[in-house]
Amino acid sequence: MSVEQIITDKLSQAFAPVHLEVINESNRHHVPPNSETHFKVVVVSDQFSEQRLLARHRLVNQALAEELANGVHALSINVYTETEWQALDEVPKTPNCKG
Repeated sequence: MSVEQIITDKLSQAFAPVHLEVINESNRHHVPPNSETHFKVVVVSDQFSEQRLLARHRLVNQALAEELANGVHALSINVYTETEWQALDEVPKTPNCKG
């Protein structure tokens, strides 16, 4: 199973999101072709209600601890409640690789 699919499955199980995007951004970095090392996730779940941004990020990091310890080099985390998501114009763009 691909790392992208593992991340998708784990975030789906942990947060029952109403919207989930897992984007492999490895091709934007200096890594071998077909790498799965750099990801952006967009998770929309009401489980984030009443939680500050840092707490939300910690929950995502906990859910993906194994992947972050074993090959995932970078993870851009975008987490929202459904209300926040509906009010959002667009998800922030990931900066270009500097390396």
